[in-house]
Amino acid sequence: MDVLEKFQKIFSDMKVTEFMNSDVIYVLPNRTIAQVKEILRIKRISGVPVIDRDKKVIGVISIEDIIRCIETDKLNENVEKHMTKRVIAISSDETLSDVLKYFEKYGYGRFPVVDHSGKLVGIVTKNDILKAIAMKLGILYLHDERRKQVLDQEIEKSLITGVSINKLNADFYFKIDYYDINTIGIGAAQLKKFLLDKKFNEKFVRRVAISVYEAEANVVIHSGSTGEIYCFINDDSIVVRVEDKGKGIENIELAMKEGYSTAPDYVRELGFGAGMGLPNVKRYSDKMVVLSEKGKGVIVEMVFFKD
Repeated sequence: MDVLEKFQKIFSDMKVTEFMNSDVIYVLPNRTIAQVKEILRIKRISGVPVIDRDKKVIGVISIEDIIRCIETDKLNENVEKHMTKRVIAISSDETLSDVLKYFEKYGYGRFPVVDHSGKLVGIVTKNDILKAIAMKLGILYLHDERRKQVLDQEIEKSLITGVSINKLNADFYFKIDYYDINTIGIGAAQLKKFLLDKKFNEKFVRRVAISVYEAEANVVIHSGSTGEIYCFINDDSIVVRVEDKGKGIENIELAMKEGYSTAPDYVRELGFGAGMGLPNVKRYSDKMVVLSEKGKGVIVEMVFFKD
């Protein structure tokens, strides 16, 4: 908690809704322990909230509970009999300062987040807090860097059009976190919302989002490096660049073939790495260029002409 405590004063008023995970995996009380055991294995998590039909939290089932069921040969019994019924939940209007007190007082690895009616709206872990703070610091850093005139000269040329582009003047920017495979798609989702807010056609935005999602997934799964998403809005098109400075691609021609993938088994178990990344980017974008060299990262540039 040392890192969290250092930034507590700076971000103490940050609402839990800003850093919780709203895409919650939960189970109903009539699930068997064996079924939950498999869910935890596939999702690589250590516990889930239990909810009733009204989505109100009535318990928590964890690896510790499952281990006890394994020891007593009760894997086929229902969750309701073995879940922890004393649930400590966090209200959706509480702040980072409040949440840190929960972790300090109870020592749990996660807490469900509920609204005023007790319905589940999210879950929060220490990792969620760290990622939120890292993102906030990244934004602060980016804003600070924009003030430095030396970086105002960070101008490159488009790989497709040859026109000069200034990354610091991108209409949209997102830093990709490669540490957690569960974060795949956050950048694509934020870009999708950004474009829809700009009143772009939904069908057009869908093409952009799918392409960016695949490029973002490649960064998280394959690069071993953080990445960045830049979007530039032009009069007749949108240009998106997804970059990383990781392992690079040894054979781009091979990587463009459908079904080719270097994803490890555990990534495939989670439903990623099926070898459709770059082929899908090519399929949904109007123009695409991939620039890479082993050990020097990857740049995927895409152009989407407005409908």
